[in-house]
Amino acid sequence: MSLGIQNTMWEKVFRKNPAVVSRKIAGELFLVPVKGNLADMQRLFALNASGEFIWQEIDGQKRLEEIRSSLMDNFNVTSEAAETDIHEFITELLREDLASELPDSRDNK
Repeated sequence: MSLGIQNTMWEKVFRKNPAVVSRKIAGELFLVPVKGNLADMQRLFALNASGEFIWQEIDGQKRLEEIRSSLMDNFNVTSEAAETDIHEFITELLREDLASELPDSRDNK
């Protein structure tokens, strides 16, 4: 059963904003936007385990459907739970300009 999230969403490919650095501190992954040579410490993002996994999987190559399958396998969650986590996380990344959608270049290979 699907959440009603558009099926086309799962075909999309995203990449991390190159102006965002990630640092692991005390076992927790933080995303820090960088402007010029300065970190924007007012906009520090701490990721939970599933967020960290999704962040690592966003590579400008994988479709969200591949990330969903990996999340299900690695966290032993249902498709619905994986879809919810990914949808919420990607929505937040886009809103905060931490990632962007890419056209899928695989069709041209």
